[in-house]
Amino acid sequence: MRVLMFGWEFPPHITGGLGTACFGLTKGLSKHNVDVIFVVPKAYGDEDQQAVKLVNASNVPFDITDEEYKEFWSHIKYMEVGSNIIPYVDPQEYKRTYEENKKTGESFTSNVFSKHYEFSGNYGLNLMEEVSRYALIASGLAAKENFDVIHAHDWLTYPAGIAAKKTSGKPLIVHMHATEFDRSGENINQQVYEIEREGMMEADRVITVSNLTRNIVINKYGINPDKVITVHNAVDHSMLQDVKNIKKPYKEKLVTFLGRITMQKGPEYFIEAAHKILQKDPDVRFVMAGSGDMLNRMIERVAHLRIADKFHFTGFLKGNDVNRVFSMSDVFVMPSVSEPFGIVPLEAMRSSVPVVISKQSGVAEVLVHALKIDFWDIDGMADAIYGLIHYQGISTMFRKLGKKEVEGLKWENAALKVKAVYESII
Repeated sequence: MRVLMFGWEFPPHITGGLGTACFGLTKGLSKHNVDVIFVVPKAYGDEDQQAVKLVNASNVPFDITDEEYKEFWSHIKYMEVGSNIIPYVDPQEYKRTYEENKKTGESFTSNVFSKHYEFSGNYGLNLMEEVSRYALIASGLAAKENFDVIHAHDWLTYPAGIAAKKTSGKPLIVHMHATEFDRSGENINQQVYEIEREGMMEADRVITVSNLTRNIVINKYGINPDKVITVHNAVDHSMLQDVKNIKKPYKEKLVTFLGRITMQKGPEYFIEAAHKILQKDPDVRFVMAGSGDMLNRMIERVAHLRIADKFHFTGFLKGNDVNRVFSMSDVFVMPSVSEPFGIVPLEAMRSSVPVVISKQSGVAEVLVHALKIDFWDIDGMADAIYGLIHYQGISTMFRKLGKKEVEGLKWENAALKVKAVYESII
């Protein structure tokens, strides 16, 4: 079986869980004799291609005058690039970036239909332009490559998946890792919502990473429940590098938040819980690892609460730096407001770190040995953290049983379920 797969990022060049999930899934599929052609907007040359054939869309020429292309480029519904969006950036930051580009004379757009196009591979001001170009490239690849099924990850690649389906006539699966309601709450970007909905309507099957996400897809997008299938994410145990426990330069316990510092991830609830804990026990330190549009606000809140001497903001971490933080951590907390799944708690448990997670997360559906709280319950969160750092028996139990539990959540098993979805529509 051969799969033409579209994704927006691939390790080591990632901004969050999407790239990690794509990497784990492709490795798992390779163990079940599934060959994957994985298309990314921009490849850097240092990606691990043991389990996939990686195609760099920036290296694929497109000539609108070429007779070979004429018959399928017309299938693309060209998305106007005038409404630029940047995910996870607030209006103030967007305005600042816009004004800076105006001063330097930089253009938001280049020629989507030009023969050669260099993708940034990021989430910048010309994102919709890149999504459009990516769909055009998908048409060309679908006409030339030999494959059985198309698999598109998240909304950025849904237009590409649709284009490939219309060109090749092969079945399409779209993978919903996060919905616009997760990212933006009720103040959704209508354009992104429409792209998500069209992708799922055109797809033969929709894979969601949790039942939480499945319910949103059915109830808020009107997708037929019969074609929506949940396949929970997993964790890649081979990615755990041998990091010895690092001796902390301080005696206090360390509590860690690791993720995008955005509304979706609930960083403000973590800070309020930290404040409550420090009022009872000043010998605790807190790490907030990540970046996002709420970072400055969170730094200001920590300063206002006068707990800055107990707080560390590290910026975005990946790879071995994540493992190093877990090696020093006594508790990991994921207070997400709306988390389709949440791979990071699995990575923490893999490193023998007990976790506190919100009930509003997909990973809560599969974990037993984790303390679960409502994201808004600051008292409950503070109590859970306090218990894990003060009662050795509880902490030891969650470390031991949590690590054992997560060892059974393998990408190989998730990939087998995905393969079954492929087989159901081929």
